[in-house]
Amino acid sequence: MRQWTVDAFAERPFMGNPAAVLQPLDAWPETGWMQSLAAENNHSETAFLRSTADRKRFDLRWFTPTVEVSLCGHATLAAAHVLWRELGVEARQLTFDTASGPLTVGRFGEGYEMNFPADPLSRVETPAGLAKALGAAPVEVWASRYLIAVMADAATVRGLTPDIPALLAFGDGAMERGQVIAAALSDDGVDVVDRFFGPGCGIDEDPATGSARCGLAPLFAMKLDRSNVTFEQAYPGRGARFETDLAGDRVLIRGHAVTVMGSVLRF
Repeated sequence: MRQWTVDAFAERPFMGNPAAVLQPLDAWPETGWMQSLAAENNHSETAFLRSTADRKRFDLRWFTPTVEVSLCGHATLAAAHVLWRELGVEARQLTFDTASGPLTVGRFGEGYEMNFPADPLSRVETPAGLAKALGAAPVEVWASRYLIAVMADAATVRGLTPDIPALLAFGDGAMERGQVIAAALSDDGVDVVDRFFGPGCGIDEDPATGSARCGLAPLFAMKLDRSNVTFEQAYPGRGARFETDLAGDRVLIRGHAVTVMGSVLRF
């Protein structure tokens, strides 16, 4: 079986977020095997595809090194990139059936546009201990798929050195446990600067998180009073940029991807 490593939300190698993508399969392997391969790859996500009778439609699952997740943006982008650039699938748009429903990816100029569900948002009281865990006090806190801590400014977001294990205490109900976004408005070439901390899914800090846009895009579209919002995910030494458009209850997420490695499984 063939496998590719793709830097997603990147226009050149060693930026954005790496994801491993296995060639499309006819049937799902045993879940433990997929989890073991994801642990061996040790990327934020490994994407597994299953072919369907429709050559433009695939089943898709995502695994971090420790758990299967219900939604992943960068590995979806990486999967579409592999199907188009490495396997020569002929389609202007691909559909992926996932645990979060059908997701589509289309070509957009030299890059791609993903269509994802917008997360519901509700403002909440700042949880006790969150400021200490992050290393700075949020101005406000919102609950979506993840806990979103809005900080005073972009410099605060960039300078955070959180207590990663302490973040495991946050997130309940519909939220993902131990997965916290810090974000702030910016005047440095993008609208918003953010970072994603995810010890609850085995990732201390993620370099580029497409699924985070599902809550961030509607939140900052509301704050800026416009549908188009640009983001920089300020992972130290790497990072990524996103352009989003809010379209009703959907978020359009645009970015690029580049293949950095191809390999063959020997087992």
